[in-house]
Amino acid sequence: MTGKIINNELGSIHISKETIATIAGLSAMECYGIVGMASQKVKDGIAELLGWDNLTKGIIVDIKDDLVSINIYVIVVYGIKISEVANNVIEKVKFSIKEMLDLDNVEITVNIEGVRVNNLG
Repeated sequence: MTGKIINNELGSIHISKETIATIAGLSAMECYGIVGMASQKVKDGIAELLGWDNLTKGIIVDIKDDLVSINIYVIVVYGIKISEVANNVIEKVKFSIKEMLDLDNVEITVNIEGVRVNNLG
């Protein structure tokens, strides 16, 4: 399946995986402690930091039956409590997906691919 289909009395709505990934990526980038999205391909133990135009390459969306699974690959700021950053990403992405797409059955996994020194100012 290439996306999520929602049927209602007016017809059907098809939401692509790319749309879900874009919303998840933009929502994750709003969270404090996130440097950026990471490429899923780690070379020599170093994760590649993706730019704003490649946010969706750091996200995998899988849809089975009614469950939407989102795997998010991120790089975090050094010195921040990683579990709190990950929990914030999960909550923010779930909220955004619910508000924008009206999807309830969403499972989110945050994969920390690296830590970078960054000035958060």
